[in-house]
Amino acid sequence: MRKLIVLGVVGLIAQLIDGSLGMAYGVTSSTLLLAAGVAPAAASAAVHFSEIGTSLVSGASHHKLGNVDWRTVSILAVPGFVGAFAGATLLSNMDAAVAKPIVAIILLSLGFYVVYRFLRLGGARPTFKGHPSAAFLAPMGLVAGTLDAVGGGGWGPVGTTSLLSSGRLEPRKVVGSIDTSEFVVAVGGSLGFLLGLGAAGINWGYAGALLAGGVIAAPVAAWLVKKLPARVLGTAAGGLIILTNSKTLLDSIGAPGVATAVTAAVIFVLWVSAIVWAVKQERLSKAALAEEELQPTTA
Repeated sequence: MRKLIVLGVVGLIAQLIDGSLGMAYGVTSSTLLLAAGVAPAAASAAVHFSEIGTSLVSGASHHKLGNVDWRTVSILAVPGFVGAFAGATLLSNMDAAVAKPIVAIILLSLGFYVVYRFLRLGGARPTFKGHPSAAFLAPMGLVAGTLDAVGGGGWGPVGTTSLLSSGRLEPRKVVGSIDTSEFVVAVGGSLGFLLGLGAAGINWGYAGALLAGGVIAAPVAAWLVKKLPARVLGTAAGGLIILTNSKTLLDSIGAPGVATAVTAAVIFVLWVSAIVWAVKQERLSKAALAEEELQPTTA
């Protein structure tokens, strides 16, 4: 019972992060399950079944607050479903350890780009033009869905990172669209695990505990992402990508625990500093904009 309560708290925290930054529910939850000795396929299965409920509530909350670009969701959903189903089926019979460092390097690079993109604005406010094309979204959905099922998390890191770096959608709509489309991805992955593992191979108690915590946090996270400025949200998301994937990469190459901990601590300090700087720049930008609006117009 104590383990289920802990998992409920983990689900709450993971969804609070995921719903506000567009990633980390699967990564956080899967990490704890693996640490508890749950097999990778069973851990990912429990996470995906819980995500059916959390992503449904999260998507509804984001839609209510105007955080969803439905064109993006409609293009992402089907490739994401196919990728998640295929990835879940494969994971039942394969080890994903070889793919982890490659994926971590790609995501790490994109994370640095996202942070750079939002920090280099200086006093200017971020602008977002057009929409991501179907030729960009469909392959991304297929890859992200596959990685999500194989790695126990990947839809948010790949999808959110790629959309943020494209500069085509403002961060709150990136997060809202990724969280909303994740419902279809979770269904695809769950069906794949059900086929590959069977109902007996899935820990329904773990899935239920994660679901309970996630459902509580989803509306709060959707409200939070609407209130956070684009510059701050983009910097926070990029830093999370860097922090998460740096650890994954160091672990995969067998780096000593001390080296991993020190690296993570340094990145965390830099991440917090970047967020503080972004908040300061946002305040300066808003003050300058307010001053311009107060200036009398000349004939």
